[in-house]
Amino acid sequence: MIDHAELLNGMRRGWDAAMGLRWVRATEEELVAELDVDERHLQQYGLVHGGVHSGLIEVLCSAGAALRAMARGQGGAVGLENHTSFLKAARGGVLRATARPITCGRRTHVWEAEVRDADGELLATGRVRLMVLERGEKPGKKEES
Repeated sequence: MIDHAELLNGMRRGWDAAMGLRWVRATEEELVAELDVDERHLQQYGLVHGGVHSGLIEVLCSAGAALRAMARGQGGAVGLENHTSFLKAARGGVLRATARPITCGRRTHVWEAEVRDADGELLATGRVRLMVLERGEKPGKKEES
C-alpha cells in the first residue's frame, strides 16, 4: 500500500498548516497524524480546545476518503457530518490521531478516528460521513453567470 504522508506534508495549507499538523502515515486503509500542542490549541481553561480534536478527526477522515476516491479515478471528498466525542482533557504534549474506513461506497464513505495523547490515553473519538466527488466536480454552491 502506498504511503502518501510525505506528499501530504508537502501540500499542507489552511487549517493543517495553521495547527502544525504532521502526517505520519497516509494510506487508503489508515491515516495517522500528529501535532505538538501549544498556545494556539488551548481554550481559556488551558485545555486543548474541542475544535482541535474535531478538526483532526475531520482532516484525517477527509484525506482518507479523498485518497481512496482518487485511487479509483474519482475526485476528492467533502465532509457531510462530523460527530466527535470528547473523552478526556489534555493540556499539552503531542496529540496523535488515527483514522480508518468503516464503509466506502461509490458516493458516500464513513470513517472513524481517534485522538490519543503521547501516553496512549484516548482523548476523543469521532465518525465522519463524507461525499465522494466525481472528477472535476466542485463542492458548494454553483456560481451564477
